[in-house]
Amino acid sequence: MNLMDLGALVRARRLALGLSQAQMANLTGLSRTTINLFENNALNDLGMVKGLHLMAVLGIELQASPLGRPKNALVMASRSSSVSYKEPISAQELFDALASGAIPPNKRAHMATLIDELPISMLVCAVEEAANHANMAPKKIWRHISRWAKDFQSPRRVWQ
Repeated sequence: MNLMDLGALVRARRLALGLSQAQMANLTGLSRTTINLFENNALNDLGMVKGLHLMAVLGIELQASPLGRPKNALVMASRSSSVSYKEPISAQELFDALASGAIPPNKRAHMATLIDELPISMLVCAVEEAANHANMAPKKIWRHISRWAKDFQSPRRVWQ
């Protein structure tokens, strides 16, 4: 579920309860404009505290659960980091590098691409899969990645 889905759910619930946007604003302490923008998917961010309060007033419960993680994250990550290169990095090579902290000499560019360009959610999945496969703590793999990012002088803010 995303913010747009929540906006539609809030609108449907408000209408089912027979409340106007102005009444909803009074009940929640939010402005009528904020309610309107949220319901019409024109609000970029509402904030967790305000959003949870709004849903609580309407009797909507937000439940969180882990996303279904792909079982082939290392394959996906290796392919994504190989797009610009003639010689790809295999899922096994990626796994070995993540687990050992040693990058094969001819795959440094691939690892720089992984660190600089791979979507963070995919990187998290790859780290989790590698850690499970190697029976090691993900924290150790994150240390390897952080060291590489520093060595490569990654411009990505997450590594600063």
